[in-house]
Amino acid sequence: MSPPAPPPNYLDLNRAMWDERVPIHIRSALYDVEGFKAGRDPLRPFEIEEMGPVENRELVHLQCHLGIDTLGWARRGARVTGLDFSGPAIEAATRLAAETGIDARFVRGDVLAAPDLLNARYDIVYTGLGALLWLPDLKPWAEVVARLLNPGGQLYLSEFHPLTGVFADADLSVVGSYFHEARSYTEPGSYADPGAATEHNVSWEWQHPLADILQAILGAGLVLDWYAEHDFMLFPRWPSLERTGVDTFRFPDGHPRLPLMLSLRARKPA
Repeated sequence: MSPPAPPPNYLDLNRAMWDERVPIHIRSALYDVEGFKAGRDPLRPFEIEEMGPVENRELVHLQCHLGIDTLGWARRGARVTGLDFSGPAIEAATRLAAETGIDARFVRGDVLAAPDLLNARYDIVYTGLGALLWLPDLKPWAEVVARLLNPGGQLYLSEFHPLTGVFADADLSVVGSYFHEARSYTEPGSYADPGAATEHNVSWEWQHPLADILQAILGAGLVLDWYAEHDFMLFPRWPSLERTGVDTFRFPDGHPRLPLMLSLRARKPA
């Protein structure tokens, strides 16, 4: 059976879904906005280590949602810009920056229009953690990244490994293709609050195999400096995962180890 074809208004459907979930996420324990205001660091330790120092560097966070991670990098000294296609998300991010006294710029717009919307160049493009699956084609995305970077600047991507996209959420049964395909979901509530009442529940996502991710980045003229695969997730996606740290969940001892996340750095030649 062929995978479903997305309708022409798929972007509007996705935006309506995200717009409606912004207030839900602001109130949720998962995003812990009040904790961030009180000083909680939202960034994952492996990202901080892999990214390296960001002081006085221009950083743009693509598909930034509420901007919490964006502002986390600002607290570490970066000069930050966040971009997201959701108006309510950008409003929330701008409000959070004002409430915490953090200097940041937030812009609403489609990620593929980022170079024209932002009219700036950056030392770091930061993105991931569920960002790529919203893009039908990674080639134009990678070209945008290359246009946004200063010569010598770097892309840092941390993302859920595409292998995880083949498994059912209830268990590890194989239910989806590893290779590129469109997928439609109708899911009320949110991953941050499954019981929340929602009306805009249809979304479209895309599975991207690892080869497509890497070829898009290389095809845009970037140089891959570093790539890693990780055996942990940031949330208990499957019942068999066990907490092994503040934000890390792994399969128990004796279970075959699988790549659950990936991270990479790619550089625009000077």
